[in-house]
Amino acid sequence: MSASSSAPAGRETSPRTPIVSLQRVSKTFANATVALKDMTLDINSGEFVSLLGPSGCGKSTALRIIAGLSSPTAGRLLWPDERPGARDHAISFVFQEPTLMPWATVFDNVHLPLKLKGSSAETSRTAVMEALEMVGLERFARSYPRELSGGMKMRVSIARALVTKPRLLLMDEPFAALDEITRFRLNNDLLRLWEEFGWTVIFVTHSVFESVYLSNRIVVMAARPGRVVADLAVDAPYPRDETFRTSHVYSDHCRNASEALQAAMASEDDDHH
Repeated sequence: MSASSSAPAGRETSPRTPIVSLQRVSKTFANATVALKDMTLDINSGEFVSLLGPSGCGKSTALRIIAGLSSPTAGRLLWPDERPGARDHAISFVFQEPTLMPWATVFDNVHLPLKLKGSSAETSRTAVMEALEMVGLERFARSYPRELSGGMKMRVSIARALVTKPRLLLMDEPFAALDEITRFRLNNDLLRLWEEFGWTVIFVTHSVFESVYLSNRIVVMAARPGRVVADLAVDAPYPRDETFRTSHVYSDHCRNASEALQAAMASEDDDHH
């Protein structure tokens, strides 16, 4: 680990230009469901931000809008520090399911984003193998998805997201379907990579414990309409490990996040009555 691991990029508190900014973003679907209403949020370079909230609060919708997979009904999405005219924000998206091609090897699945940009397997070999090495799967390059466990499939999905060397990594509940031991292990792997490479990560979860363990900032959302109701700093130092998980600092942050989440769900119930 580099010397910067105790304070990765984005930990400093000085004001700076956000990497992406949602300004009063709203999203209403064709069936009249209001997924987001006036959502304003700045994500700073190098941050690890969790979007925490109950199902249906618009977390995934916000992520898809940032990724360019969906358009806001109202409001604006800005990339303030981007060069004028540049359209490639270097975003990678990790979905809840690994979404691997079952007929393709692990190598070919990870190569896919580069292939779509016109890079051959031979030209991409070094980059693909580096991405597999990051997630500890370099020995499985010739394997097929059916031969892998759920956790290994998710590692392949993460390697595929990393092969393009993104600035911004968007993750939509990627570990929700995994058992707790695998989930803890992948949490640790993800933090190690984030500290080492200094990406910006936006991580959707409905787990208070996961959000506190991973993030230096937790954005709590309420539903109907989806909106930000709290923005919590998790100022515990990195690297984090099992000692942090069992510390008073961790439990205090979990209590704060849990109370904010309960308040968000209570406000949702009030809106319904």
